[in-house]
Amino acid sequence: MELQSIYNEYLNIKFKRGLPPVPMNSFEYGLYEDDSADLFLPEHPEVTFTNWMYDLQPRDPHYVSEPNWQPVLADVFQQMDIYDEQVLYHLLFTINTTLSVNSHNAYSTMNDFMKNYSFLQLSHLSEITRLNEEQKQQLRDFFFFFYLYSHPVNEETLYACSFEGQNLVHTKTDISLEHYFTAYHDYYSSNKNEYSERIAIAPHDIQACKHLTLGLLQCIEGKSVKLNMPQEEGLEAVLRLINDVDQMLQLHDENKSALFDIMKSFLTDARSTPYRDHCFTTLLQNYASYILFFRFDEIHGLVEYFEDTPVWCRTIINKIFMDTIFMERLLRQKRIDITAYPNVTHFFEDEAKRIYL
Repeated sequence: MELQSIYNEYLNIKFKRGLPPVPMNSFEYGLYEDDSADLFLPEHPEVTFTNWMYDLQPRDPHYVSEPNWQPVLADVFQQMDIYDEQVLYHLLFTINTTLSVNSHNAYSTMNDFMKNYSFLQLSHLSEITRLNEEQKQQLRDFFFFFYLYSHPVNEETLYACSFEGQNLVHTKTDISLEHYFTAYHDYYSSNKNEYSERIAIAPHDIQACKHLTLGLLQCIEGKSVKLNMPQEEGLEAVLRLINDVDQMLQLHDENKSALFDIMKSFLTDARSTPYRDHCFTTLLQNYASYILFFRFDEIHGLVEYFEDTPVWCRTIINKIFMDTIFMERLLRQKRIDITAYPNVTHFFEDEAKRIYL
C-alpha cells in the first residue's frame, strides 16, 4: 500500500529517524533548507503534490462586488455556486498538505500535531470494535473538526462538510468530496492543453495526484485499511496500543494498572528522540480521546496510580491538557467543571492553571 509507505517516509523525515528512504512509485520527498519537506513528482522537480494546482485556485468572489462567472465544473455540479467552489478548493488543498513536513514555531507545532493526529485517528475509527457506532460518530466529527481547524481553514470551510455515514459531503450542496475531487482531476487531465499555462504536469501526473488525494480522503472517511505508526526498538508496547485502539481499551477495562505501567515504563527510560516523544504524546492523547472523552471520571484512576511519583504525574497531566486543545473542547462539550477535580488540578503547571482555572 503506497500510502502507508508515504506515511512511513513522512514520519522518517519529520522526526529525523535516519532510516533509509522508503521506495515509492509516483512521488518522492524533497527537502528544503529549513528542514521542511514536500512530495514531489519525479518527472517535474519543481512541482509538488500540494502546489500543482496552485494556479488553478478560483477567483475569490468575496472580493468582487458583482461576481458574474460560473464554477469550472458547473456542468457536472449544477447545484454548486462560485462560493462553494472556493470552499471545495480549500478542502482539497487542506487534504493535499496532510503529509507535508512543515517548519514550526510553538503555535504551529501544536496545530501540526493536532492535524496529523486527527488524520491518523480518523483512519483508525472504522476498525475499532469496542466503541459503538454513536461513539465512533462523535469521535469522527471531533477529529474531523480539529483536522480542519488546526490546518487552519477559515470558518466557512471549517463547517462546510459533514459525514453521511462514512461519506464526507459538502453539506450545502450534498456533493460528495470523493465525487467532486474525482471530477476535478479528470476535468483537468482531459483539458490539460486548455490550461497549459497554469498546469505544469502531464495528465498522467494529475491522475497520480488524484489517486493520492482519494487515498487520503478514504483514510479520513475510514474506508481504507488503517495507517500504522512504524515500529522502533524500545517502543513496542507503546506502539502496539497506538496501532490497536481496541487493545488499549481492553487493557484499560480489564487491568488499567497494566496500561499505566506502560506509561511509567516510558518515563523511566531516559532516552529521548523526537519520534519517541511523539509516540508518547500520541498514546496520552489516545487515552484522552478514547477513554476520558466518554468516561472523564476515569482520570481519578490515572492520578491515583501516579500520585506517589508527583513529577511523573505532573508530566502526564500537563501533557494531556496542554499538548493539544482537545481537552478544552471536551470539557466544554461535556460541560465538565474541572475545578471539581482538585486531585487533577493540583498537578497543573502555571500555564494550565491560566487556561483552565
